[in-house]
Amino acid sequence: MKVKFGEVNLLNGNEAAAAAVVLARPKVIAVYPITPQTACVEELCNFKANGMLDAEIVHAESEHSAISACIGAACMGVRTFTATSSQGLALMHEVLFIASGMRLPIVMGVANRALSAPINIWNDLSDSIAQSHSSWIQLYCASNQEIFDTIIQAYRISEEPEVLLPTMVCYDGFILSHLYERLHLLTQEEVNSYLPEFKLPFAVELGKRMVLGPLVGPEHYMEFKKSQRDAMQRAKREIRKANKEFFERFGRCYGDGLLESYNLEGSNKVVITIGSLAFNFRYYVKKEGGKVGVIRIRSFRPFPAEELREAVEGVEKIAVVDRAYEFGLGGALYHEVRSSLFGLEKKINNFILGLGGKKVRIDDLKFIIKHCGESKNYWINVHGENVSEDG
Repeated sequence: MKVKFGEVNLLNGNEAAAAAVVLARPKVIAVYPITPQTACVEELCNFKANGMLDAEIVHAESEHSAISACIGAACMGVRTFTATSSQGLALMHEVLFIASGMRLPIVMGVANRALSAPINIWNDLSDSIAQSHSSWIQLYCASNQEIFDTIIQAYRISEEPEVLLPTMVCYDGFILSHLYERLHLLTQEEVNSYLPEFKLPFAVELGKRMVLGPLVGPEHYMEFKKSQRDAMQRAKREIRKANKEFFERFGRCYGDGLLESYNLEGSNKVVITIGSLAFNFRYYVKKEGGKVGVIRIRSFRPFPAEELREAVEGVEKIAVVDRAYEFGLGGALYHEVRSSLFGLEKKINNFILGLGGKKVRIDDLKFIIKHCGESKNYWINVHGENVSEDG
């Protein structure tokens, strides 16, 4: 891949992610390839081979080892990166909690892919949503330009001393990871002015006595967890701040950084979703007209509950569209929205679609908007039919 920093390039999502990582100046990149993330790893290796990336690339024997290597490197006070998808992210599960509990600002690219079984390499959000309780910040992108911009922002957010939590930058597998779009790449000088050198307050130093990852008894464990909770809440402020300053410097922003709204004024219905699917609804609403708004949740962790309550203040009916299902509970986003809007007189229902990469049709969008806010929840296009959650 030949890129020209400071200019408009034609790149797919994986290439956009790799280009952003180069400009972020990590010193250790630990990876294990898995579809549809593999091209991101390949491009990072190409950048290094061409002398454009000054980093140690660790070709780990598994994703578990890749994230473990990032933890070790981050403890030494260097900026790190990894990337994965699906079962690879699931294999990291044990270690994700260690990275966040040790307050290490690792950034990970996640090309979202369905979880097995049955084996499926196509897109939904089940892999990253399954890790949403691991105390990682989760930011979801809707375009290749946003992938590039968000990875740079993610380092800024994670490395804020009052946050120090790792971040997943999630983007739709194949839909974005392999789709080519025009996007503008920043220069190294521009990124340097926005993203300063990384300084970990508790980095390992030779000759300095310290303990990392110690055994903590019942009398102090809760204090550690409360500290993580507080840091995650502060991350909302830093996400907004990073988004705002990015706009002031480079002219691009994504709503307020936490969520992005479209056509809300005067609308009595709103569709809430995550990722590139929001653009499908925006396109349909723009083409067909009508008083229908669209809200895209960009930050799933921390979840923008207060911001969402404010955004839907004048809306009566809400359709929450999920591409990840939590068995025994329902749509993952639906659960968050219902909890956030508890006590408000809103008619909210849930639509599950696109699991395992099933194509989203115009008729699906039309059905969702028509039945928005009804008492039933639906699975869309199951054996060609839209099936009520009740069966």
